[in-house]
Amino acid sequence: MAAGGKVSGATGVAMPTGPLSNAGAGAGKARGGVYLPVGMGSGKIEAGCDEAGRGPLAGPVYASAVILPPDFHHPLLNDSKQMSEKARDTLRPIIEKEAVAWSVVAVEAEEIDRLNILKASITGMQRAVLGLSVKPGLLLIDGNRFLPLDGYDYRTVVHGDATYACIAAASVLAKTWRDERMRALAQQYPGYGWERNFGYPTEEHIDAIRRLGFTPEHRRSFHPKALELTLF
Repeated sequence: MAAGGKVSGATGVAMPTGPLSNAGAGAGKARGGVYLPVGMGSGKIEAGCDEAGRGPLAGPVYASAVILPPDFHHPLLNDSKQMSEKARDTLRPIIEKEAVAWSVVAVEAEEIDRLNILKASITGMQRAVLGLSVKPGLLLIDGNRFLPLDGYDYRTVVHGDATYACIAAASVLAKTWRDERMRALAQQYPGYGWERNFGYPTEEHIDAIRRLGFTPEHRRSFHPKALELTLF
């Protein structure tokens, strides 16, 4: 675990303020019986980068960077949003064990409000890259937006989490770490249903904000229309 990461001993849920990382060796992805390529095949060490949690009203956005070995394959690996919770939870320890290097970072609500969610997501991915124990020669970024990071080449890939296994693996880590964090926060702030809605603007969550108000984990820069008439 990289310096700066913190783990809650009560629940075993990681609450990183800096990168958490590990290194290992070994495995890729299958979709419809065909494995996704690990990366672009650039001849460089490639790291897939993705985030989870841009849309919620509460909680951090998580970002991950993953370097997979060139022969990594797993039939469950796909874009984490298309996978079942069980499949994601099955894959997380496999990715963390078999990856050449991986890193996960949380950007908290206060920083999201200060930067805006796009910049916070990009900042998280940059920090995750810097937390890798192996320096990649090329970053493969899910989506179409990124900012230059000194000393690193990058390519943005629309639907990258369904195109390259290294990005899909980063998607799985970001999603599972964030979900685990939101379950822990649900115990700290009961009544908002975060163990089910993970901070997203569901009817349950909106009604809870009306009844209970905001918590320190809420993103004050997010103004859902359902709340504008009563709270803003």
